[in-house]
This record gives sequence, structure tokens and C-alpha cells, in this order.
Amino acid sequence: MIQISTVATPQGEDINSLLDGHSPEILTELLRNRKPYLNGSAKANQPSLSSIDSEIIGTTEQRNDAVLPVQEGFSSVFNAINEDYITYQKGDLKCTLLGGISLQQIDRLRVTLLLERVPKLSPLHSIRQSGLDLYNDNFVEKFGRTAAEKLEVGTTEIRIIIAELIEELEKYRIGKIESKQEQKPKFRILTAAQKQTALDYLKAPKLLKRTNEAIGKAGIIGEEVNRLLMYIAFTSRLREQPLHIISLGASGTGKTYLQEKIAELIPEQEIIEITVLSDNAFYYFNQTELQHKLILIEDMDGAENVLLPLRELMSKKRISKRVVVKNSKGNMSTIPLLVEGPICVAGTTTKEKVYEDNANRSLLIYRDNSKQHQEKIMDYQRALSAREIDHQQETKIKELFKDMQSLLKPIAVKNPYAKQLKIPQEVFKPLRSNAHYLQFIECVTFYHQYQREVKTDTGTGEQFIETNLDDIAAANALLKDVLLAKADELSGACRTFFEVLKAHLKKEKKQSFYAKEIRAVLRVSTTTLKRNLYQLQANDYIKIVGGDKFRKGYEYEVVSYEEYSQLQNNIKTALDEALERIKNKK
Repeated sequence: MIQISTVATPQGEDINSLLDGHSPEILTELLRNRKPYLNGSAKANQPSLSSIDSEIIGTTEQRNDAVLPVQEGFSSVFNAINEDYITYQKGDLKCTLLGGISLQQIDRLRVTLLLERVPKLSPLHSIRQSGLDLYNDNFVEKFGRTAAEKLEVGTTEIRIIIAELIEELEKYRIGKIESKQEQKPKFRILTAAQKQTALDYLKAPKLLKRTNEAIGKAGIIGEEVNRLLMYIAFTSRLREQPLHIISLGASGTGKTYLQEKIAELIPEQEIIEITVLSDNAFYYFNQTELQHKLILIEDMDGAENVLLPLRELMSKKRISKRVVVKNSKGNMSTIPLLVEGPICVAGTTTKEKVYEDNANRSLLIYRDNSKQHQEKIMDYQRALSAREIDHQQETKIKELFKDMQSLLKPIAVKNPYAKQLKIPQEVFKPLRSNAHYLQFIECVTFYHQYQREVKTDTGTGEQFIETNLDDIAAANALLKDVLLAKADELSGACRTFFEVLKAHLKKEKKQSFYAKEIRAVLRVSTTTLKRNLYQLQANDYIKIVGGDKFRKGYEYEVVSYEEYSQLQNNIKTALDEALERIKNKK
């Protein structure tokens, strides 16, 4: 089938006159814009070229690459279904991005570009360029001239398709970046019924006891002290001086599990979870994006690169740095990056000494690895398998906790008994431990804000609530083990091993032991056993009384069986006596 086309020429011009006055490319452009010839005439709705301004067409002296402008109405198609093979076609020109585009460096648009005629008349009608930064006008202009010559089209058309490609890529990249961001609601909106239910719960007596019981009903088994302590610490994110908490324990003891389960009681939009983070990631949050957020670190080994800025956020409540950028004129300058807190940080690790700087800023809790606790968890697992667990009830309780968290409002706390409170003398690094102790008491008061009278400072006009003796008693009960750990020379893992060892020796009525014997009875690895024995011997908790290194091994003896119980009594007595003195003064 033969198709007849017509080529329109400017008024007063024919093919011969056009060749005489213009460059040969004018014929190529005219052919590309030919129109179907129907019923003896061209389509009536096609625009005539008689109105084309001679300035646009130009002359050979004015522009060697002069061509007719691109006709309007050409369809354009942007296709990014395959992220590594993005295409954009306009008319018979097609751009293909081989390898896609980077989502990280938004200040540049570096691509590997294939530009070709479709359908391709010959292999010569295509051009490839790797490492082309579409934001660099000089490179794009040079590429455009080369492409126009090779594809036998005008530079104007090349400029148009590249400009439109850039716009499409920018929209595509912004969309991809936004889609990768967590889409969380900014606020938790409560119905009147939800609000009233949460208020009734917060106003009812014995709030902490009921809270702990409800946490257990939400599927968090055992760990009665640790789970309530962690919940109060997570609640402190709403205050100007939040607490931080680190869970310590051997691998497989459920450190991450407890942290994740307690976090399920906090509104999702107030949580930021971290598994691995690059060195500078914290500096690229929005200035107030982290304020009053709960930062969950699944394993501190994975966040080792950001521990320094994290410590600054914990202590100073802000981090800043200056970065070098290039402005629109190509000049280098620096801009500040500022991220503000406060934040509440929770993390887990098996390496207490490695992260000592972070641990000093945090409450430390050791996971319960006793047989009794393990049996409770296994009972729960059996009930799950038997489908005896009411998951709807657990979900309902978790939603209630989130509603309550949404009702807690920032308010100052005054502790009128603060000057009379002292932490035990045995606690190492008492400055930070004392601050944590007082802050935790304030957090307990803060959680009871709907049960406290709101008072106003006559001097400043600031509103506040006051700590009472019940708050101090509750804080003492929850923090006893935390302060005990901070007063103990031994690490948590070594202390657990030592107490099990002493219990075994008492049960067997033995005065001494050999390492080989204990490893078999207590079922610990050789490496763990050596590490614990070295720490115990270095701190004079055990001593060598016989044996040798090469045959049976050394024989050890426990120096004191009562040292830990004495330390426990000293911690408890110091807290109780301080509270009793306050009661007597009243």
C-alpha cells in the first residue's frame, strides 16, 4: 500500500530556494514533519508552515544547525517500570537511562544515557554517554551538539527532549524518595470514647500495678520489674530530660524481644527503629524530626558508626555539623546541619564494656535468664501453639496503652524531697547515677499527671505537678537492681555465673572446684568459662589454692559467699532509710 504525504514549505519558498538559502538539514526536518495526504489535500487541522518566523529558521551564517521547531502534539511517554532501564520517548527520539538514577545524591543527576532515533534507520542513529550529569549545563550542551550531528536532528529538539527528561526524572526521584520514607500519621486521633477510656485508666488508683499487670496481658511474659521500668523510660521521651535504657545479656536471652514488645505500647509515629545507620545519617534528619522520639537500636553493634552523634543527642540534646556544597554559580560554600532533641534511646548489646560511654548515660537492665523465667516463656509458647491466646485482647490492650500515651502532656515536675534523697555510697560514677535516680522519680510522677494537682509557680507562672512519697517508693523498688548493677564490680554475665557457681558449691558442700568440673556441670563454653574465671580472680572473688596449669588444672576457692547479699542489703537499706527519714520528718 502506497501512502502519499505532503511537505509544507514557508511562504514564497520551494525546495530549490530552501537549499540555496539554508543548510542541508532543512530537508531532513521537512521530511520528518511531512503530513498524510488525504482526498487530495492535507489534513485541515495541521498548522501551516507559512507563519514560521524567519528568525527561527535562521541562515547558515546565523546558526549552522538551524531547523524547523518541533511540532506540537507529539506524544511523549515516560516509562520507569524497570528501575534500571528508564525510558522517555518524544516523537521519534527516545532516551534510555541504563542503570537508572541514584536516589542518594539529589544535588546531581548523573546517568548513562542512550539517545536514539525510533525506528533506527541505521546503527549510526544512536549515541551513548556514560557519567553524564544532566545538571551540568556545559556537559549537556556539548552532548546535545554531538547528538544532533550524529542523529541528524536539530539541537533545539535535543534540548527540548533532555529538558523534559530532566523534569520527568526529578518527579520520579522525589516520588521514589517519599515512598521509601515511613508513612506514619503525625498525630494519633482519638474518638471521645477512646479518650474517656484512657483517662479513666490514668485516673484510677494503683496505676503502676495495673499497668504492669496489663503489660503482662499484652503478651510480655515475665520480667515484671524490667518491663515496667522500660515502659516508664519509654514514656520519658515526652519530657525535656528523657531517660535512656540499654538491655544487656547473652545472645538468645530475649533482649531485643523485650524492647520490641514494650515499643508496641507506644504510638507508631513516635518511634524510629535503627538496624544499621551510616556515619552521617543522623545529621540529615529534619531539624525537629527527632524531638521527643523513641530511638530503638536493635543491636548496638549495627549502629556503631553513629554512637558519637547519638551520645551528643543524649547529653546535649542537639548535634550540628557544617557541610560543603556547590551553589548555582559553581562556588563552594558551607551550610550548617542542625538536628535537635531531646530523644529517648533504647538499645541492646552483649558487650557492656565496649559501649561503656553510652551505658554511662543510660539505665542498665539485665535480662532474666533463670530457669523459672524460661519456663514461663515456654508455657506461653505452648499456649500459642494450642491457640489458647486471645490475640484480639492483646491488641486491644496495646491500643489502650497508645491512647494513654497520646493523652500524656508535657508538664514540669517538682520533687520537694529531692534534697533529702541520696543514692548508696557503693554506686560507681555517682554523678550520673544520682541524676538518673532523680529523673526516674520525676518520670513516675509524670506518668501520674492525671492524679496530681496542677500548681502554678508564683514567680515564673510555670505550671507543675509534685512528686509524692508513693512515687519515690515505686521508683526505689524498680531501680534497686539497676543501682545494684552500677555498684557491682562484676559485669552482669559474670555476676550471674558467679552466683550460680556459689549455689552449686553450697549444694554439693564443696570448698573448692576445678574449671573442667564446673564447665561440665554448668554447661558453659570454654571461652566463657575462662573469661569469667579471669574476671573473678582479677577482682579477688576467687583464689587459686592448688593444682597446676598443665595436668588437672588449677583448683579454685571462693573468697566470700556473702559479699553480694551484703551489697544488696546496703543498696536496699540506703534507699529505704532515706525514704523513712522523709516520712518521719513529715
